[in-house]
Amino acid sequence: MPKAQKARRSLAVYAALAGNLFVALTKFVAAVMTGSSAMMSEGVHSLVDTSNEILLIYGLRRAALPADLSHPFGYGRELYFWSFIVSLQFIVFGAGVSVYEGVSHILNPRPIEDAAVTYVVLGISLLCEGASWWVAMEEFGRRKGRLGYIDAFRQSKDPTTFTVLFEDTAALLGLLVAFAGIFSAVHFNRPEFDGMASIGIGFILAVTALFLARETKGLLIGEQASPKLEAAIMEIAGTDPVVEEANGVLTVHIGPDQVIVALSVDFKKDAEARGIQSYVNRIEKSLKSKHPEITTLFVKPQSGHEWQRRHAKLENASATLDEA
Repeated sequence: MPKAQKARRSLAVYAALAGNLFVALTKFVAAVMTGSSAMMSEGVHSLVDTSNEILLIYGLRRAALPADLSHPFGYGRELYFWSFIVSLQFIVFGAGVSVYEGVSHILNPRPIEDAAVTYVVLGISLLCEGASWWVAMEEFGRRKGRLGYIDAFRQSKDPTTFTVLFEDTAALLGLLVAFAGIFSAVHFNRPEFDGMASIGIGFILAVTALFLARETKGLLIGEQASPKLEAAIMEIAGTDPVVEEANGVLTVHIGPDQVIVALSVDFKKDAEARGIQSYVNRIEKSLKSKHPEITTLFVKPQSGHEWQRRHAKLENASATLDEA
């Protein structure tokens, strides 16, 4: 990944961290001053978001460590692991605390004191979260290319960008729910609406967590590279004079910009061992120069029939999982 792209990715995370930390402090102060359940839930929400950004930054630094004897393919999946922990935090601390706070407030309603304070804090929070959301959206839009947003989310191999985007989107929705709950509680003199808003914030966090957990789980297990990259590998692999046919390729992401490639090649009958070795060196150099995200390449001499049998097994396994 180019340095400029890495810098933009880090910028989105650091922008979210700064915004969430400031907003969390102001929300907690407002919650103590007014007794608002929704504002307290929003404070917890921003505090969870802040800790999430810290985990993502830690994951980015760990994922950048070079390969060693104990981790010969590098530490790229550390980022996926910490991204999965982020989704769990949304459920355990964010959604759980918000729902508990809301139920407690409904059972023991307490009028909101000085609602103007909450409105000011919500307005400031909207500005901060909106700015962070804009930075994340610009970076995600730059990365998605011509894909739609849903397809880009499903195909993305970089959890930092879409995690921050989802966090900020959930934060903006939560602020709107908090405003509606506080306004209704004051206008109708029914503090229970404040508690209901807190439960609504918990629901938003839970839904966000489920989406993030589903995607990061797939990345943690191991997902294939994009069809575009696989097609480029096949094109380069099949044009060498010692190759009869490039049968197929298997790829797996171990990080946003780290891909392992296993290539099946049917060499010509008159190809000698020295020629095959030279081919492997040529294709490895060519692939890594054009696609630096390829960190490891394995080439297996294999007939087309052998590859087709193996590929058929993989397709059958995929069909069985889809039916289940």
